[in-house]
Amino acid sequence: MATVIKMPKLGFDMAEGLLVRWVKGVGDSVQKGEVLAEIETDKATIEVESEAGGIVHKHLVPEHTSVPVGAPIAVIGEPGEQVDATELVGQVPGRAAVAKPAATSTEKVAAVVSAGDGDGHLPGGVRASPVARRLAAEGGINLRDLAGSGPQGRIVKRDVQARLGAAGTAVAQRVFETERVPLSKLRATIGRRMTASKQQVPHFYVSADLDAGPLMALRRDLNSRLPEDSKFSVNDFLVKAAALALREFPNLNSALEGDQIVRHGEINIGVAVALEEGLLTVVLRGADRTPLRQLSSELRELVGRARAGRVRPADIEGSTFTVSNLGMFQVDHFLAIINPPEAAILAVGSVREEPVVQAGAIVPGTRLQVTLSADHRVTDGAEAARWLQVFRSYTEAPVHLLV
Repeated sequence: MATVIKMPKLGFDMAEGLLVRWVKGVGDSVQKGEVLAEIETDKATIEVESEAGGIVHKHLVPEHTSVPVGAPIAVIGEPGEQVDATELVGQVPGRAAVAKPAATSTEKVAAVVSAGDGDGHLPGGVRASPVARRLAAEGGINLRDLAGSGPQGRIVKRDVQARLGAAGTAVAQRVFETERVPLSKLRATIGRRMTASKQQVPHFYVSADLDAGPLMALRRDLNSRLPEDSKFSVNDFLVKAAALALREFPNLNSALEGDQIVRHGEINIGVAVALEEGLLTVVLRGADRTPLRQLSSELRELVGRARAGRVRPADIEGSTFTVSNLGMFQVDHFLAIINPPEAAILAVGSVREEPVVQAGAIVPGTRLQVTLSADHRVTDGAEAARWLQVFRSYTEAPVHLLV
């Protein structure tokens, strides 16, 4: 029996999604749970799995079309089955909520994200960001000659600059003309959520300067025994330490709902990932119970899918606490904005070598500064400080993270 696939709801506040690409074409076989299409939501481009197995009989909407949640998008049937898609779709409840072409503002967003025009074609037949197109035109570069390193093979700024070499950087630096670039869905969502957070959540901040020497020594020792694609990052240790510390302070692993504090039973750590379009948080579920090596592998896969534009719904939903690390950008210290409805977020700076005083003598040291941003409606400074003490105990005696 044929099955109608509908636009899924991929977030509690999602009203519609942009169908970016059909992974399975008409006539292709598909297994239940196999990726059927890529949908762009307010948060990310997400791989949508098929709810049924069989043959894709019909695409009900073209690529680069905005579709309301619950609207039909495809029909899947058994091999050899005769399917009247029009009759079948007409029986679907909520048929009035049909797919619609993206409105003007959404078309502009789609142009930024997918480099496509309103009817789904790609300008010049090439996926490229607006900045990449501009730099290529100024540098006399044919985009067809470039291999894109962005999501879905999209050509981005760095690809053009790599071809231009030093000249490309100089061109980018000489461009000062005024331009108007529409907000991507991701950037607009970040702006809306962070504005609401700063306006509605009473933030307070507690910082600590940690001895990162033991952690870095353990990381070097472990990585010397591992292949290149399996080495630990500093962030792996910090995420694990944060998760274990949250076991002792459930208020910091909670959310405020009305006049109640909801203390989550799971410790799911969100990890902020910087993308060209904005910031995306991927989620490590049960991070306190996950062995460090498995946690490292899972995080590597999550970050890889996020940067390739291939995240799944479970990758970005359900975080209870977030770690935001800017250390790789040589940032010593910053204050992070809480990601609602979470109660806290940890900002991590870079590991730095500097002189420290030990037993009255100045000696070389390795330091790391972290700052906890917390919701004063849920917790207070003393509890946040105690959480940092426990977090410090794990990072300064990191062997306990391996147990």
